[in-house]
Amino acid sequence: MIRRLIDPVRRGAEPRAEVPPDSRIYAVGDIHGRVDLLERLHALIVADARSSSAPRKRIVYLGDYVDRGMQSRQVVDLLLEGPLEGFEAIHLKGNHEEFLLRFFEDEMIGPGWFINGGEATLYSYGVRAPDLGAHSGRLGHMHRQFRENLPAAHLRFFRDLKRLHIEGGYLFVHAGIRPGIAPEAQRDDDILWIREVFLDDKRDHGKIVVHGHTINREPQVRHNRIGIDTGAYASGVLTALALEGSNRKFLQTSD
Repeated sequence: MIRRLIDPVRRGAEPRAEVPPDSRIYAVGDIHGRVDLLERLHALIVADARSSSAPRKRIVYLGDYVDRGMQSRQVVDLLLEGPLEGFEAIHLKGNHEEFLLRFFEDEMIGPGWFINGGEATLYSYGVRAPDLGAHSGRLGHMHRQFRENLPAAHLRFFRDLKRLHIEGGYLFVHAGIRPGIAPEAQRDDDILWIREVFLDDKRDHGKIVVHGHTINREPQVRHNRIGIDTGAYASGVLTALALEGSNRKFLQTSD
């Protein structure tokens, strides 16, 4: 459903950021293994796009496709089917995809990843913890099984994810940016993990930053950023931000 419509720019107000002409841009927040919600949000996006005459339609996914929810593999399968008909798709990298890639190379990453929901991802790929208790071989077994079970197309998907994306007056990124640093000079640790240093900063970043990573019950709209992580894996609310010209609105699923 359309949960909230942001009012058009008021007369005399400072001009609002715009996306390129003849474009309708959607940004999708953190999915976290909820393919059911992604399918519903895709349907909302397709229906909403019918109201636009813009010839160019693009969806920017902000990362965190995996972990916590139980359908991480299914989420990636759906995205790999290709963009929705009539749309282009941009897939950004989240910190949870970074966790996955690091575990693929190094089993010792496992405990830290598991605390952050990685075991749900392994389960979706058919990895099961052996009945070894605290035996050190347990982690190695899961690591080997994951490397065997992860499809090559999925590994390419994770490795090819983009760091950030720019559309007109908007910069799309997973977590945020280090204030005062140009987009091309941003460090991976910041764009994947940053919180308070970015969230609390009031300065103009040059572009409105659209991000996920930090959960709030409702989308967070500030003069310099828009946060759209609404905790879909637990709340059932997966959020998309729709942009055309200087107008903005949100589409959201509901349980």
